[in-house]
Amino acid sequence: MKQTLLIGILMLAVPATTWPQVYRCDTGGETRFSDQPCGEDSERITIRDNRIGGSFGQNLPPEPKPEKTETEQDKREQQQAEGTCRFINSTDLRRYLVREQVVKGMTREHVRKAFGRPPETYPTPQETWVYQTKYYGNLYELTYVYFRDGCVEDVVYRKP
Repeated sequence: MKQTLLIGILMLAVPATTWPQVYRCDTGGETRFSDQPCGEDSERITIRDNRIGGSFGQNLPPEPKPEKTETEQDKREQQQAEGTCRFINSTDLRRYLVREQVVKGMTREHVRKAFGRPPETYPTPQETWVYQTKYYGNLYELTYVYFRDGCVEDVVYRKP
């Protein structure tokens, strides 16, 4: 009894690797599908494997090779030309703003939404906004936000 049960489980576990043949027949303006050729004009159809599993990129075409690799300088110049900062996912951006966090790639407007209007700004040698954090009336921490081309390049937290 145990042997029969074991053989039955093994037979169910082994997937069918052969697909039945399918033929397409167009007769009288009607299309029919059959497991046997149904006339002279029958066309054999290949059925692709649709089993779930494996790698997500298994059936994708190969990626085109880049023509040239971009350096950081090229990327910076491209951002300057476009006038945009690094892309930040909208969900992540909302999360940063709610947490009052500033990260690289944000715009000036994003920083204003997160920290408010800056009490101190320095335009040279690099545009810098300085924010003060006070706890119980005492100066606790200074936050320096450095901009390059209108985008946050760095955020530094320092004790006074």
